Amino acid sequence: QYKFRDLTIEELKNVSKTYPNFTFSMNTYTFKDGSQKDLLNFSGTVPVKYGNSYNIPVCLWILDSHPFAPPICFLKPTANMGIAVGKHVDARGRIYLPYLQNWSHPKSTLIGLIKEMIAKFEEELPLYSLSSSDAARQSELLSYIAKITEGETDMKSRSKTGGRNEGCFNKITVVGAGDLGIACVLAVAAKDVADKVVLLDLSEGAAKGGAMDLEIFAVPNVEISKDFSASADSKVVVLTVNSLGNAQTYLDVIQSNVDLFRGIIPAVSHYSQKAVLLVASHPVEVMTFVSWKLSSFPKSRVIGVGANLDSERLQYVLTNLLKAEVLAKDAWVVGEQGEDKVPSWTSCNVVANQTEAMAAHNSRDKVANRAMEVLKGKGQRSWSVGLSVADLVDSIVKDKRKIHSVSTLAKGCCNINSEVFLSLPCILGTSGVIEMVRLEEDPLVQEKLQSSAGSIHDLQQQLKL
Repeated sequence: QYKFRDLTIEELKNVSKTYPNFTFSMNTYTFKDGSQKDLLNFSGTVPVKYGNSYNIPVCLWILDSHPFAPPICFLKPTANMGIAVGKHVDARGRIYLPYLQNWSHPKSTLIGLIKEMIAKFEEELPLYSLSSSDAARQSELLSYIAKITEGETDMKSRSKTGGRNEGCFNKITVVGAGDLGIACVLAVAAKDVADKVVLLDLSEGAAKGGAMDLEIFAVPNVEISKDFSASADSKVVVLTVNSLGNAQTYLDVIQSNVDLFRGIIPAVSHYSQKAVLLVASHPVEVMTFVSWKLSSFPKSRVIGVGANLDSERLQYVLTNLLKAEVLAKDAWVVGEQGEDKVPSWTSCNVVANQTEAMAAHNSRDKVANRAMEVLKGKGQRSWSVGLSVADLVDSIVKDKRKIHSVSTLAKGCCNINSEVFLSLPCILGTSGVIEMVRLEEDPLVQEKLQSSAGSIHDLQQQLKL
C-alpha cells in the first residue's frame, strides 16, 4: 500500500515518457534486518557518454513512503560486466549519490535522480567489460548481486522463528556520522543502554572519518549503514545532522537544515513509527519543531536535547562545589539553548512569612548565579553532548521516570501561545515526555521564556516547511 499513490504514479509516468526502455513490476524486497516488503521497482538502462556511448543497466526500488523517501538504487550488471567500486558505487552495486542523500520532496524527483546518475557515471564509469575468464570467475558474485536486486538475500535462509529483530530488543539509531553522531554512538554503547546501536551515515560515498574507524575497530553491537531501513523498529532515533552548505545568512543555514530534515524525518518515522525522536541538531528548538511537524508524531515523542547538559552541570556545581545539595535537586536550566538560557526552580520551601520568603529567594538566586558563573565558558563539546544524549536515551529506554530539562512543546506554559519548543523540566519514560514539571512562578524567568518563544516563533514563520 503506497501512502502517496497518486504522486508516485505521476512520477512513474514521467519516467516512462522520458526513458521508455524502463520496465515496471512489483517484487519482494528484503531489507538488511530480514524484513520483507512488496515494493514497486523499475529496471532499464541510462545512457552515458564516457569516450564512447554506454547503456548502464540499473534497478530502482520505490519505497512505500515515496516521494518523501528516496528510492534504493542498484546497478544491474550482465555476466560480462564488472562493477567498478568507487565514489558512488559499492561492491554489491548499490548506488550512492548526493541527490539521494539530500532527497527532499517536492524538489527531488525520479527524473532528477536519473539525470544526476548519468552525470556522475560520466565522471566515473561504474561498470567495465570483463574477459571471458573473468566473467566465469565472477558468476557467483553476480548471482548474489542479482538476488539482492531482485529482493532476495541470504536472510531468507535464516530461521524466521525469532521475527525481524531476533535477539535485539532495544535498538537505538543515530542519524549522522559527524563528530557528534560518533560521540553519541560511543556514549550510548558505553552506557550499555541498547542491544544494538545503528549509525546512519548519510555522507556521500564510502564511510569516512569516525564512521570508518568504527568499522575498523568493530565496536560491539554497533552497525553502520546508509539504508534508512536499518533503523527499523528503533526505540529512540537521535538526530545529529547539520547541513554544511554555503548559506550566507543565519536564516539560510536553518533553512538548509530544514531541507535536509525533509529527506530524513519522513523516512525514519516510517521505519520506526513508535520511536521517540531525540533532536541534537542546531538550533535545537527550531529543529525539534521541524521534526515534530514532519513526523506527525505526538508532541510527547519528539524532544530536543535542550538544556539537559546545562542542568546536570548546574546541579553538579551546586552539590559539589558550592555545597548546596538541598537546592541542587530543584535547580534547572530552562529556555533557549545559548546565552538566553536561565536558571529556574521546580519547588519552593514554605517559610513563615513574606520577609523570610524574600530572603530565601534572594539567597537561592545568588547561589544559582554563582553556579552559572562557574559554568560560563565550559562550552559543549561533541563528547559532552554525546554523554548527555546517552543519559536521555537511558531514561527513555529504561522507563526511569527521571526529570530532565529537554526541549518540549511549550505552548500553554508561562502564557506562551505559539507552537515553539523550549527546554523545560519533564519526566521521561518509554513514551517520551510523560509529564511536564511545573516551574516555580518567577516573573523574570517567565519574561525570559516568553521573549525566547517570541523570537523563535518569528524565525519559524520565515521557514519553508
